[in-house]
Amino acid sequence: MLGAWCLVPGTGRSMYWERPAPAAARRADKLQEPSSEDQPLSTKHQALSTESADRYRLRTVVLDAGHGGKDRGCAGVSAREADVALAIILDLGRRIKEGNPDVRIIYTRRTDVFVELDERAHIANRNHADLFISVHCNAGPKGSHGTEVWCMGPHKTEANLGVAKRENAVILQEKDYQRRYDGFNPNSPQGNILFSLFQSAYITNSLRLAQRIDKQFRSSVGRSSRGVKQAGFIVLWKSTMPSVLVESGFLTDRTEEKYLDTKAGQQAIAEGIYHAFRQYKQELEGTRGE
Repeated sequence: MLGAWCLVPGTGRSMYWERPAPAAARRADKLQEPSSEDQPLSTKHQALSTESADRYRLRTVVLDAGHGGKDRGCAGVSAREADVALAIILDLGRRIKEGNPDVRIIYTRRTDVFVELDERAHIANRNHADLFISVHCNAGPKGSHGTEVWCMGPHKTEANLGVAKRENAVILQEKDYQRRYDGFNPNSPQGNILFSLFQSAYITNSLRLAQRIDKQFRSSVGRSSRGVKQAGFIVLWKSTMPSVLVESGFLTDRTEEKYLDTKAGQQAIAEGIYHAFRQYKQELEGTRGE
């Protein structure tokens, strides 16, 4: 390399500056560097071992069945949201356990019990979860049907705000909810909108999983989809990891209620979420195709 002495501005000192080698020379140097195939076998194995150790692993997932106990959620003619959500979550957990024995599965509830919204998120936070999946059923006016997958984010429409307000209204059944949620009023549009400012650190991966779940619902499960949406859900706001909330269908639609109230329908929804989970995990870990 060629170089020269030069003055460092503002210091009164001089230093020797080396001019970088021309691009052609740098390319030649690079070509002379040993590739992984040229390295001794022991060195290669050590490098692979270090790479494997440093690779990100999705180790813990929290599965949350919405509502439960005194909070039945929405209802159709015969099906209750709390029961349908639990059945889907338990089937999803079974699939993850069988297909991914390295993943730790934690349930916010496994029976028909009431769990506060903030406690559901705290369970995930205390266990340093890498992912939070919450399953629900929807309710709406006549003609409303289809799946929805939600992430934390801004309420872009009044309909989005309405769904968030309905799910967040669960806290009215909790003791001392105003203190627990810093004075939050679930019936206040302004209060719900504030939640859209949170979880920005996890929104990319949350949307990544949500899009894969939605794609599975549309294709392999064959369900009508209303798409991926964003709104301010307390249970997502409180969780400090990528999180999604799945609305598996409308119990207020008689056709969808009949589907969701069957074991076959619940298993199909769980299977769709599971395949999306597997894709998401493989992409993050860089293990697709291995």
